[in-house]
This record gives sequence, C-alpha cells and structure tokens, in this order.
Amino acid sequence: MMKYILMLLFLTPLLNSFWLMMHMIMIMCIMYVFLNLYFNFMSSCTLYLGGDLISYSLISLSIFICFLMMMASFKIYKSMDKVGEFGVVILMMLISLVLTFSTMSMFYFYLVFEMSLIPTLFLIFGWGYQPERISAGYYLLFYTLFASLPLLLGMFYIDSIMYTLDFYLILLPDMNIYLYLSMIMAFLFKMPMPFFHFWLPKAHVEAPVSGSMVLAAILLKMGGYGLMRVYMFIGSYSVKFSYFWLSLSLWGSLIVSFLCLFQLDIKSLIAYSSVAHMSLVICGIMSYSIYGFVGSIVMMIGHGFCSSALFCLANIIYERSGSRSLFINKGYLMSMPSLSMFWFLLCSNNMSSPPSLNLMGEIYLINAVISWDMMTFVFLGIMSFMSCCYSIYLFSMTQHGYFYSGLSYFFNINIREFILILFHLIPLNFLVMKFDIFTLMF
Repeated sequence: MMKYILMLLFLTPLLNSFWLMMHMIMIMCIMYVFLNLYFNFMSSCTLYLGGDLISYSLISLSIFICFLMMMASFKIYKSMDKVGEFGVVILMMLISLVLTFSTMSMFYFYLVFEMSLIPTLFLIFGWGYQPERISAGYYLLFYTLFASLPLLLGMFYIDSIMYTLDFYLILLPDMNIYLYLSMIMAFLFKMPMPFFHFWLPKAHVEAPVSGSMVLAAILLKMGGYGLMRVYMFIGSYSVKFSYFWLSLSLWGSLIVSFLCLFQLDIKSLIAYSSVAHMSLVICGIMSYSIYGFVGSIVMMIGHGFCSSALFCLANIIYERSGSRSLFINKGYLMSMPSLSMFWFLLCSNNMSSPPSLNLMGEIYLINAVISWDMMTFVFLGIMSFMSCCYSIYLFSMTQHGYFYSGLSYFFNINIREFILILFHLIPLNFLVMKFDIFTLMF
C-alpha cells in the first residue's frame, strides 16, 4: 500500500503539467485495479496500512474519480485559474482518501477522515461559483466537526480499556448507549442521514464540478465505510437500536424524494437524490445482515459513478448557459441531441434500471430491509416509485420544452466531454458482469 502513497507524492513535479498529471493518475488507477489481489480479510499489510475487498473497491473508485475530476475541470486549465494549486488540492485529496480506506488503526482513520475535509474546503472556497460558498463551506465543516468530537472521545475511551485501536483487535467487554452514539454519529452525519443532511445540497450547489464529483462519489462513502468498520465490534450491541435508524432513514428518504420534485436547481436536485440513495444504504448497514452489507457497498459504488456523471452533465450545461435553473435549461434535445442519450441513460441508472450496479445494490438492500421487517415494503415501494419520478422529472425538464431564446450562441460538445461521461457509464453498467467479487466481501 505504501508504494501507491509514495507514487502519489512523486507526482508533485508534474503539478504544472495538467494533462500529464491526469494521465499519471489514470495509469496509477489501472496499476492498482489490475496488479492487486485482495481477499475478504485484511491483506497487503504494511505497518498500519492494509486492504480487504471493501478497501480495494473504494480506493479504486477514489483514484478513478480523481482522474475524472481533472478531466472535468478543463475550464480551470483553459483559463489558467491557479492550475498548480488545483493539482496540489487534488493530490492532497487523493492521498487522504487512499489513507482513509487503507488504514487499520482507528486513530489514523480518524486523522485522515478529518484531513479529507481540508482539500474539499479548498475546492469550494478557491474554485466555487458564488459568494455563498463561504457559508456552504462553514456548513460542511461544522456539521462534520460537531459529530466528530464524540468519536474522538469514544476512541480515547476504547484505547483506555483495550490498549489498542486496531479495528481487528478491538473486542469491547461492555457497551453503553453513549459509546454507541459516539461511534456512529460522525459517520451518519457524513453520509448524510436525513434531517442532518442540510450541509450537502448547499455544498454541492456552491462547489465547482470537481468538488461536486468528489463529494458525491467518495466523501459520502466514507460514512458507510466507517460504519462497516465500527460495526465489526459494536454490531451485536447495535441490533437493539436498529429500528430507530431504519425508521428514521426510511421516513427521511421518503420526504427527501418528494423534496426532489420541488427543486429548480439541477445540482440541488441531484444532491437531494444522493441523500435519498444514501439513506437506503444506512438502512442496509443498520439491518446488520450479509445482504445489507453487500447491497450497501454495491449501492455506494454504483451511486459514486452515477451521481458523479450527473454532476458532469449538469456542469456541461452550466458552462454553456451560465445557469443551473430548470426554467432556463430546457429543450436540449434540439440543441444537443448527442448528449441527450447520456442524460437518458444516467437518469435511468439513477432510478436503478438494469444492468446498472444501482439495480443490483437496490435488490440486495430491499431484500435486507424487508427481511428485517415486512411492513417496510410500503416505504420501499413509494421510495422506488419516487426515484423514477424525480429522475424522469430531471430528464424531461432539461431535454424537452422550448429552447431558451436568450441563449443566442451555443458551443458544441467536444470529445473530452463524451469520453468523460463514457468513463462513468462503462464501469457503472459493466461491473455487474463481475458481481461475484462483491459477494465475497463478507
């Protein structure tokens, strides 16, 4: 694992060469995916770093999305808007993500978990669009830090009684409600859980396209990854409280799904749909079943590709029209017919159509939640229906209707943007053919 961290550090001389650095990250992604063999136990251990199949999946996703972030941010390179600094932020982000998903010590995990906030804030503050990005950054920072302090105190308590913070060596002799809440609240805020999600739409709307991509694709998944790790030693205690989190997530997801239909900002609609999907992941983890865990990891990876691609499409429109409003961005079926197919495919994947990873994850998650309690089928049915509603709403509002007459001149789609969307679509729809990897995780 250390060789990949060192390889990232040695990329620093390439910071001013935008394209070369982007291609080096892509080469590193290919090396990582094809030259590593991971098992469902921790392997490739070096000091406090190692990996299992969950780590392998999420690190591969992180490196791949960071490569696509640079490809999507061509406007920064074109306008020479602090290109070197942008490269530094991307490298910081990638190093913190790789360390987060590969560390075996809970204390190191906490450090790099919080460290990933810094480059995210730099992305929002440095390359955001509106002056409101300052308040969006504060929301992101203080929501996360408010829930993280109890996690730090809980870790100190565990260390005082167990004399270790290694995930695989912790075996708590006694659990109580305060320790339980301190262990999970930071991750629930990060995912985010419904009713604590207010930082997410604000951060997405104000962030540049690279910030939106990494927020949707990776940073929300850190919450699910952290929950899976702490459930290794608090799982048996948590079963008695799962009814609270499951009912809260199901009810919240239902409300957020309806809220999606009221959105007039494209990025805001996609952000709220992320909250609805992540609440289903919370339900899967809280059901404390193999089906729930497998469905959660598959849903997280599928959502990472799908949501990131939708933000890329929203940015392609924003760069041309200068607005994210659904009132102005209409009728693109006439002006950009070549992109309409990608809009259709990704909106379909967002509502879990075959053969996407989203569908496979949702099948597992619905099985897990209905196995937990049969009456949840009412909420799950309405949620599935509503996901179709807001995905069709997004597609029909942007692609149909009269083209806004105020947009007098329109740039064509270039090959970079086609490749960018294709690089999201291909793994999202073809990883299903190698689905047996995910079932080996637990």
